Amino acid sequence: MSDQIPEQPAPRPPPASLRGRGTNMNPDSRYDAHSRHAVDDGWWQSEPDTDPRTELGIDASRSIISHNDSPDIPFDRSVNPYRGCEHGCVYCYARPTHAWLGLSPGLDFERRLFHKPDAAAQLRRALAKPDYRPATLVLGANTDPYQPIERRLGSTRAILEVLLEARHPVAITTKSALVLRDLPLLRELAAADLVAVQMSITTLDAELARRLEPRAASPQRRLRAVEDLANAGIPTGVLVSPLIPGLTDQDMEAIVAAAAAAGAVRAGALLVRLPLELKDLFSDWLRTHYPQRADKVLSLIRQCRDGPLNAAAFGERMTGTGPVAALLQQRFGLALRRHALARQDSGWQLSAKAFRAPAVDPRQLSLWD
Repeated sequence: MSDQIPEQPAPRPPPASLRGRGTNMNPDSRYDAHSRHAVDDGWWQSEPDTDPRTELGIDASRSIISHNDSPDIPFDRSVNPYRGCEHGCVYCYARPTHAWLGLSPGLDFERRLFHKPDAAAQLRRALAKPDYRPATLVLGANTDPYQPIERRLGSTRAILEVLLEARHPVAITTKSALVLRDLPLLRELAAADLVAVQMSITTLDAELARRLEPRAASPQRRLRAVEDLANAGIPTGVLVSPLIPGLTDQDMEAIVAAAAAAGAVRAGALLVRLPLELKDLFSDWLRTHYPQRADKVLSLIRQCRDGPLNAAAFGERMTGTGPVAALLQQRFGLALRRHALARQDSGWQLSAKAFRAPAVDPRQLSLWD
């Protein structure tokens, strides 16, 4: 019998990327009293989880409409049917909000999701309050209202049904072709000047999009959705966002041209924002997927932010400052003029004249019907 110690297998580090996920990092919530750091000590006991499943929980908050008074946001209210987003966009500025739930802005944000089973009922009660004053409500200001779980849960559709009943204006922002499922509702809203749709298209490079936005529709599928919406009479715009200098900005003019050809009437562009934990998540993603370009991209972002990777000041956070940011805005303006598209800000001005408070109980008949 040999006295030799059996040779141990070579340590296996966690995978550089997880299938269908935007990041493999899962840093602790910044509100936790303690933080943990993964260390490879050579004693892997099992295979790393390369396919973490999506988990769904209940959002028990009692309010449905979020209000803001930011001077650089062209709307003052929004509804987000879901917390977290399965699209997994690595650049998503909403990721840090998951820390408020005691969860990670990393992998948790795209696999531990929350929904309101009574979202439509909550909205109905909010709109029925005597002191409510209608104005354009945005669906998708934080997370995508048409992310994959919407196909099963239908929260966004139920919200649209309430808005249609109340004749309430709504603007939808998405990067999903699932919005086409609700064309009948959108047509009715559009007939009363009550709806606009913004399709977010970051790049036309399918491989880059797959890595940036792993569970979102492909860029070409989104352009076809723009065409279908426009052909159905839905006022549709395109958000060329986020602009990531050195990575996606080379597609800016081509996206505007393709959007115009598809029937879009307006377009907008916002500079990439990297608040809080997002700086490290995005930097890690760059070094994993595009190591030779990472330093250049991060340098260009810093040049747009006067040194840091992020700036939160009103008036600067959406567009940046300095020569690089100014050039991006100049290029975008020229592309809009070349294709006769309006700026995206015009898409938020929808009519609220037809608003009528919905019945708190949907079974109750209206006096005016």
